[in-house]
Amino acid sequence: MSNTELIIEERAADIGNFMVGRLLPFRQKRSVGPFTFIDHMGPATMAKDQNLDVGPHPHIGLSTLTYLFEGSIQHKDSLGSDIEIKPGAVNWMTAGKGVVHSERTPDYLRNTEKTLHGLQIWVALPKHLEQSEPTFFHIKEEDIPQWKEQGAEFKLIAGKAFDKTSPVPVHSELYFIEIKSTDKQQITIGEDLYGESALYILEGSINADGYNYEPKQILVAKDSTLCSFEMEPNTTVYIFGGIPFEEERYIHWNFVNSDKDVIEKAKKDWKEQNLEAFPKVVGDEDDYVPLPEPRRL
Repeated sequence: MSNTELIIEERAADIGNFMVGRLLPFRQKRSVGPFTFIDHMGPATMAKDQNLDVGPHPHIGLSTLTYLFEGSIQHKDSLGSDIEIKPGAVNWMTAGKGVVHSERTPDYLRNTEKTLHGLQIWVALPKHLEQSEPTFFHIKEEDIPQWKEQGAEFKLIAGKAFDKTSPVPVHSELYFIEIKSTDKQQITIGEDLYGESALYILEGSINADGYNYEPKQILVAKDSTLCSFEMEPNTTVYIFGGIPFEEERYIHWNFVNSDKDVIEKAKKDWKEQNLEAFPKVVGDEDDYVPLPEPRRL
């Protein structure tokens, strides 16, 4: 019997002047383990007069994970963090009760041709941490666990799996894994997974359950412990998942929480620019992204 519960196609979306492929949430699957939102940015080639400019915007009740394949992003936030993220490194920001950040092309690249390609991920927080103090961590590429197994290259970008632990300071039981193969390989990793699990194909293709799957598809497993697939040559996939929370998570714009009233208060605070709830981004104080108006039918 097939272990594939659901196949999700990547859908186009906009963030400012930048096109992304929205992977999660989906009408039939709102989350996978604690993962509530995944965007695939690019790949995009930008001219000298084109730059990524996502102005200061707020988050609550989640951690964000930024992981680049190509390019560079300057991250600034209301905690005072100001750091450039490059391919292979991880930016991990826990919003808790509220944080504000901006994401822009670094100044030294703004008048040059450049590329940008990567993933942006939201991970919901356990209920008891939804009102915690915000934090930010930058983890260098060389600190991410990497190894070769089953003829493929593995990275444990975040969480715990394969008797290894990533230094990314996650707050629940989860995993985010990269697998690359230059040759055709059979990969069997179910015994190392737990909770809910999904697989995203970045490039190449895989064969599973008698079917071939190509880029821009997410496969959600019925049973993560049965995860087995064949990778075609020059294929890269990402496996993500973990133990889901008992409480439902609600999402409105950039806010995630188990309590709708908390989200309503966050909306009000941001609309009114309540600086106690959402302080200014240090070094990017003159701009902000307004709360989107409700869509009119």
